[in-house]
Amino acid sequence: MPALFFQTLGCPKNRVDSEVMLGSLSEKGYVLVEHPDQADVLVVNTCSFIEASKVESIDAIWELVEAKDRLGGDQKVVVAGCFAQRYSDAIQEEIPGVDLIIGTGEYHRIAELLEAERGDKPTVAIGRPYYVHTQATPRLVTTPGHTAYLKIAEGCSQQCTFCIIPKLRGKQRSRPVQDLVAEARTLANAGVKELNLIAQDLTHYGSDLKDGTELHQLLPELCRVDGIEWIRLLYCYPHNVTDKLVEVIGTERKVLPYIDMPLQHIDDAVLMSMQRRTNRSITSDLLGRLRSAVPDLVVRTTFIVGFPGETESQFERLSEFVAEQRFDRVGVFTYSQEEGTRAARYEDDVPAEVKEERRNRLMAMQQEISADKLAELVGKPIDVLVEGVSEETELLLQGRYTGQAPEVDGVTYINEGTAERGSIVRCEVVQAGDYDLVARVIEG
Repeated sequence: MPALFFQTLGCPKNRVDSEVMLGSLSEKGYVLVEHPDQADVLVVNTCSFIEASKVESIDAIWELVEAKDRLGGDQKVVVAGCFAQRYSDAIQEEIPGVDLIIGTGEYHRIAELLEAERGDKPTVAIGRPYYVHTQATPRLVTTPGHTAYLKIAEGCSQQCTFCIIPKLRGKQRSRPVQDLVAEARTLANAGVKELNLIAQDLTHYGSDLKDGTELHQLLPELCRVDGIEWIRLLYCYPHNVTDKLVEVIGTERKVLPYIDMPLQHIDDAVLMSMQRRTNRSITSDLLGRLRSAVPDLVVRTTFIVGFPGETESQFERLSEFVAEQRFDRVGVFTYSQEEGTRAARYEDDVPAEVKEERRNRLMAMQQEISADKLAELVGKPIDVLVEGVSEETELLLQGRYTGQAPEVDGVTYINEGTAERGSIVRCEVVQAGDYDLVARVIEG
């Protein structure tokens, strides 16, 4: 049976694509190995959202090509994902040794393409991205058994000037409600308790189906799936957080009081230049409605600093807004000018050192806010999804409470009591850090 080394870069949406590829390959008898030197086929699923992700993708491709050369050249190197979709010509011209290049609309064909005859040049499968997987698609889930991502839509129909994703992933294509419910049942039957809903644009789910389907209708159907206990909302575009959606988040027990809503900026002029469909007043009103309707709501967001034309006073308005809103989680990116985007026509006039300094200032402020907000939890009960023995020490268990999403937020260490991996237990917070908690089991 052919041995397979597989590496995934980028976001959870890319991870689900990898899981579909792995499902297809496992059905054909491929067996996963942990090191490139053990493999017959070397795959990297790439990202190219910003400059840093492009550099990481290039480095990863070269590492696999060098492993192939070191092992005698009989292995096959496969490059998939966003970087492949965007730079297939450059990969062919500049990185000899790649055997197969697969775009964002063809990744489900990886097993078929590997079996096809090839000549001296790499096989290239780059079409327009139309593909969306279904519940019947083979998928090998790579997250711990108690948690999984559920990709409810593919592509994005927004027109943000800084973003290349619509060109790489196509327009939004939502999956039908019953198809998603069927996949959720399959995951629940495999032991999954936490569903993390993802899409490039979660809150516009259903708008392309033209049948009235919206996110607030999907959520109650997923809540009825036996075995699923937590449903978390990630990548929520603020423009379409409707009153009905806010009501569902506040009333459905399984929908966690957590929302990931990238805002990108708050200055009205910068938002207009970014072609975001909101402004400071609308955003402040939305956050107020959410917090009024959902007690103990945890809000995660991301911002871009150093966007073309961003002045010091515009950055200060963003800083003031972060201080005023006291978000639970904040990520900050420095602006990366990407060819093919509308913003690439703007002069990238904020020096790199200024971008970095602004990022550091905002993150330092947020670190203090995060520490203060977590300190408020000390002595209070929280529900924790136990993930097993801590990565830091075998003397502690590790998990996440409802306000911590996998991979992007902190963790909760359990220093007293025992619990099974994958169980949800009631704990009391005994200590708080900047991003992590320490708690003891009090029930369950």
